[in-house]
Amino acid sequence: MDDKLYKPGDKTPTSGQYEVTGPRGGSKGHEITSTQGNPLPPTPEANQRYRLVDPTKHKNQ
Repeated sequence: MDDKLYKPGDKTPTSGQYEVTGPRGGSKGHEITSTQGNPLPPTPEANQRYRLVDPTKHKNQ
C-alpha cells in the first residue's frame, strides 16, 4: 500500500483503487477507481486527499 497522498486534480500515478482520506490521513470509507495519467476527481469535501490502496493488476499475455 502506498502512503503518499494525492490531491484532486493530480495526474493518477498508477491505475487502481484510491481511498478518500481526511485532513489527518484517516480513511473516509469511500474509494474511487482512476487510470494512470488521468486527473483524480474532486473529493466530496474540502481538504481531503487520495491514497492508493489497490493497484490494478495487469496480466502479461
